[in-house]
Amino acid sequence: MLQESSIDRSGSRFSPLVVVELASDTNQETIAWLLSRIRDRQQNGGAELLVEQMGPGVDAEEKENPNMFLIGASWQRLLDGAEEIGLFKEYKDGSMRGFTCSNKHNFKDFEGDGDNFLSMAECQYIIKHELDTLRAKDETHVPGHDSAKLYPGKSIVRRLQSKGILIQIFPLHENEELKRLSFSWYKRVKLSLQPLDEIRHYYGEGLALYFGFLEYFTFALMPMALIGVPYYLFDWEDYDKYVIFAAFNLVWCTVILEFWKRCSASLAYRWGTLSRKKAFEEPRPGFHGVLGFNPVTGREEPVYPNIKRQLRVYLVSVPFVLLCLYVSLYIMMIYFLMEGWALSVHAEEPTFWTEILLFIPSIIYAVVIEIMNLIYRYAAEFLTEWENHRLESSYQNHLVLKVLVFNFFNCFASLFYIAFVMQDMALLRQSLATLLITSQILNQFMEAFLPYWLQRRRNKKITRKIQKRNTLDEKQLPVIEQVRLEADMSTYLGTFDDYLELFLLFGYVSLFSCVYPLAAVLVVLNNITEVYSDAFKMCSVFKRPFSDPAANIGVWQLAFEAMSVIAVVTNCSLIGMSPQVKAYFQGSDQQLIFWTVAVEHALLAVKFILTFLIPDVPKHIQIQLARLEYESLEALKKRDVQ
Repeated sequence: MLQESSIDRSGSRFSPLVVVELASDTNQETIAWLLSRIRDRQQNGGAELLVEQMGPGVDAEEKENPNMFLIGASWQRLLDGAEEIGLFKEYKDGSMRGFTCSNKHNFKDFEGDGDNFLSMAECQYIIKHELDTLRAKDETHVPGHDSAKLYPGKSIVRRLQSKGILIQIFPLHENEELKRLSFSWYKRVKLSLQPLDEIRHYYGEGLALYFGFLEYFTFALMPMALIGVPYYLFDWEDYDKYVIFAAFNLVWCTVILEFWKRCSASLAYRWGTLSRKKAFEEPRPGFHGVLGFNPVTGREEPVYPNIKRQLRVYLVSVPFVLLCLYVSLYIMMIYFLMEGWALSVHAEEPTFWTEILLFIPSIIYAVVIEIMNLIYRYAAEFLTEWENHRLESSYQNHLVLKVLVFNFFNCFASLFYIAFVMQDMALLRQSLATLLITSQILNQFMEAFLPYWLQRRRNKKITRKIQKRNTLDEKQLPVIEQVRLEADMSTYLGTFDDYLELFLLFGYVSLFSCVYPLAAVLVVLNNITEVYSDAFKMCSVFKRPFSDPAANIGVWQLAFEAMSVIAVVTNCSLIGMSPQVKAYFQGSDQQLIFWTVAVEHALLAVKFILTFLIPDVPKHIQIQLARLEYESLEALKKRDVQ
């Protein structure tokens, strides 16, 4: 754990795991009430956690927020919490089972009092869960804040967040473990797989699954890259040869997603999240409405009519998205006008500089696309928040749908227009290459260099102090200074943007790489640098995120599968447009269209048949899960008999 311990007011010594920061002007009555609820015993409605206010740091300044609190827990409380959230741990027979305190000595690695049984990430997740489930009893408002209304059963943390009283809750880094992870992950160049188990142990299953998918996607691109290199080296500029590559694309984009499901299930089973029951979802912090009654929980909570939400979605959000798509289409037409102008200039006087000029419109358009995607993302978040979704999962699904529709249209509309309206394969190759390379450069700048530069600028003074301390005595950074430093770090907003980037790269490869075979090679190189840049950000730039006990990549699996369906249609159409295939249907465009559509439907049928034939969960894992279910039922029967 951390090097220094704190002492709770009750005299209990504990290792601080989580930091709670309240607004600097928070009323003392509010602070006293919140701390008492956190410390109070569970049977009295408290969280039964250990908490202590953090003192001023070295060379403390007046602007430092005094309302920062260190949260920890006794080991028995953490073990009780592990059972409460249904945490799966490895049993002595090698299987993954739900942890219970009564059966704790039958779990692997449980020794003595179980001091090292739970990872730090699991302990922090348990504390976050206990804070999130801390509920109001008979209070009508937060003491000291009459405007912050409460009612029985209302989540206290969510109310404090929505009213701006609670600024942030974040888990602390464990410096020694972070150093070991950083070294094995990105600080040395190696030709080996990522340490996924170590990533999962430190950051949780959700982030580990993202890096697992990134690694899997990179290896899955290798066949495409190996085939693409000779295509490019032989310089088949007549584009007649892309039929073979397109046919390979059809098989590739289907098979890799099906096998990823199996790989994901294997990882989730190994980490104990595959059969873990999902926690009951509570209303989002930003959800508001008239106080009503929840028939499921029996508690009072805000109620918002679904018809109002649907009206907001279909009368405001949908027209706004369509308007944005129209703007994107308008900008695309401006790009084609610029492209035509550059071609005319080059045709009049072909020189080295006019040849360079041919790439300028595509580069400008690629930059504009990235800017539009960024602006639209903020608009989509605002709209989705305004729609007032009750659950976080519903909010995320609507946000993902909005962002995916716009990003897909914005990034690929010009390529579809060039391929199927203009039918200019040379321009398609040039546009695809320029868009792909420019977007990768911009993404690397935005995701790696810019966050690091902003972080260095924001923490320049304290960083200099830390460097001086480390170079002089090589001692561990005190907890107080560590907390102050991490509190000012950027907050990691989740894997949304990371998956979105992979989704777009998958689209570039699966849709049109047959006319630019080096696309897969460029994406492989991008993914390799992405691993190192993302690892650096997680270890050095961002606060440590709370672990997310995910069993799969969620809605993104559906997004990638939808892209693969579009890829089948696109590649079949490109094959139908090839000179080789047209030669078989001379003078009969109707027959060409008929056979192209027929083959496309047949391939889609094969794709969906493969979906059913290839099990999502490997057979040996299915047997293990069935055996555990059988043993649970038998144990329940014996308990009922007794």
